[in-house]
Amino acid sequence: MQKNVRTQRPLKANRRPVKTAKPGKALGKTHTRAFKAAVLIQRWYRRYMARLEMRRRCTWRIFQSIEYAGEQDHLKLNHFFDYLVDHFMSSNTKEREFINRVFSESDIPKDPKVEKACNYELIQVPLHYAGPRLSFPLSPDHATALLDAFKQEKQLHAHYVLKLFHETLKHLSQLPNISIISTCYNEEITVCGDLHGQLNDLFLIFYKNGLPSPAKRYVFNGDFVDRGKQSIEILIILFAFLLIYPKEVHLNRGNHEDYMINLRYGFTKEVMRKYKEHGNKILKLLRHVFSSLPLATLIDRKVLVVHGGVSDTTDLEQLARIDRRKIFSLLTQKRKSEKILRLSEVGPGSVSEVSHQSDISKRVQQSVQEELESCRRQAGLTEPRGLEPSIVLKWKRVLDILWSDPHPQEGCRINEERGGGCYFGPDVTARVLQKHGLQLLIRSHECKLEGYEFCHNRKVITIFSASNYYAVGSNRGAYVKLGPDLIPHFVQYQASKMASQLTMTQRISRVEETAYQALREKLFAHRSDLTTAFKSFDKSNSGVITLSDWATAVESVLHLGLPWRMLRQQLVPRLIGGKLDYNHWLRHIAMEQKSTSQERMQSSLLETIYRNLPNLETIFSIIDTDHSGLISFEEFHQIWKLFSTHMHIDISDSSICDLARSIDFNKDGNIDFNEFLEAFRITKWNMD
Repeated sequence: MQKNVRTQRPLKANRRPVKTAKPGKALGKTHTRAFKAAVLIQRWYRRYMARLEMRRRCTWRIFQSIEYAGEQDHLKLNHFFDYLVDHFMSSNTKEREFINRVFSESDIPKDPKVEKACNYELIQVPLHYAGPRLSFPLSPDHATALLDAFKQEKQLHAHYVLKLFHETLKHLSQLPNISIISTCYNEEITVCGDLHGQLNDLFLIFYKNGLPSPAKRYVFNGDFVDRGKQSIEILIILFAFLLIYPKEVHLNRGNHEDYMINLRYGFTKEVMRKYKEHGNKILKLLRHVFSSLPLATLIDRKVLVVHGGVSDTTDLEQLARIDRRKIFSLLTQKRKSEKILRLSEVGPGSVSEVSHQSDISKRVQQSVQEELESCRRQAGLTEPRGLEPSIVLKWKRVLDILWSDPHPQEGCRINEERGGGCYFGPDVTARVLQKHGLQLLIRSHECKLEGYEFCHNRKVITIFSASNYYAVGSNRGAYVKLGPDLIPHFVQYQASKMASQLTMTQRISRVEETAYQALREKLFAHRSDLTTAFKSFDKSNSGVITLSDWATAVESVLHLGLPWRMLRQQLVPRLIGGKLDYNHWLRHIAMEQKSTSQERMQSSLLETIYRNLPNLETIFSIIDTDHSGLISFEEFHQIWKLFSTHMHIDISDSSICDLARSIDFNKDGNIDFNEFLEAFRITKWNMD
């Protein structure tokens, strides 16, 4: 058989051949599309990161504004105490003694009295005690034992705590105001910033950088305590290493090494909670330890390390001559000096001539508020009336060293955000450095996103060592290392494992949620004032205002300096025709803040307690001089009169006595803090 063979038809002469794309041209089109896609992705990513950065900066601004507002509020309360000492001169002897005892600082006791207050020898360590045991002089093994014990959440016995602090006080008392150290004998010096009771950050620093030793020098730049939950453990570790390596470990005083600040920010409570029976002895001894801490450190006489900063009055020679051990608290030093000079100038019979009233009248109440407003404007730097200029200048120099912040603007002006210290500009930094032949200023005092920050033409470094300060993921911690060349090298870290496991978006979202919750609490605490402010813009009583008026009203009440219009999406979920129903918005804020245990409380009372709880706790702690958690009926009577003046609550003497008896639920003749709040509730109820 013949196979079928398919023959190919010949191409016609007029048939056009199929065109094929040139390989180079097709590849060019592909590259063009890929390039355009990459540009679009890059634009999207940049916009996304810009939004994240904007959210992060807004969150940071919220945290910082609320923190500084709290510090300013504490100083305003202290100014109120100053005003009472100056103006509330009752003819009643008991009232005068009460005010002087509570609000005036006593003289520094002699060393024997300090030793007697400590009295550690009478405190027996039980045989079943399983924590670390110390013997003096300390060795590196003792420090290692302390670190291991605290990692296992064990507690050092009060006997050893008091002995350690007593030995620390003796060592610190021999040091000058300004410690001078050199890199000549060592390769590096490590400077750490604020720790604020965050023990995990200290552990991580030692893990990454090594324990203090003759080959590893450290400068810890103040603010060891408050806010965190393990402040006492940090003090124990730092003081132990200080005694073991006195030439290698150096400590500067911060603004939180101040017993008046500790009353508000948690350290006093922590000590009393952990060392109940002996907590008061520890706190009394720490007043002297804190006042004995050096104020600054000089590295190679070229780098100045202070906690806060400098000012136009900073003079290291003058600073070196101040008797720092007399400054228990910068908040009471001015009051104490005023009292001494006033008593030397005023005759013994003048006190009763000043005032014959036992109660503060409404006229004085108004004067108090005017004084408080004046103090707020002047931010704590008003020179005390009647004081010698030299005394004022000494007080201000120490205040500026511990409380000041750098600012990009030239000059030196009052730090109104914190309420104490100053803002110093690059020109002030340059003058201080040039005057003393320095080349760098290292300070702490401010939380920074990355743990450190340069400013003033890289002549000022802020170093902050407490990571996750505001919330988990809010910031990194850092420390700085200086070698013989004095070139700073930074090490950053995150002490929280959770923060390192989160993506940037997750971390910012969590921190943002915490910040807005804190801001909503502030809004709720000022609900009545906000209502009044909103109504001032609502002339027609329509119940709605514009977003611009809302932002203006909120800022006029809270004074936080926040970009409220940018925060609107998080705080104001809905608008009606572009306007805000402020009554509905305030009810929404109130519902968010009410917990199940608070449902029975009056809304106005809850708001007032939210607003004044820190002041209430501070006042109660000041009256409770032995930190027992109890005050007597007589102390309650006196403090309620003073507090009612501050809070505009009118109440008679007989009503106060009846109130004290009614809130003493367990009938023990004393009043604890919960009963104190109950008095506030009853009084508020009767007023409403």
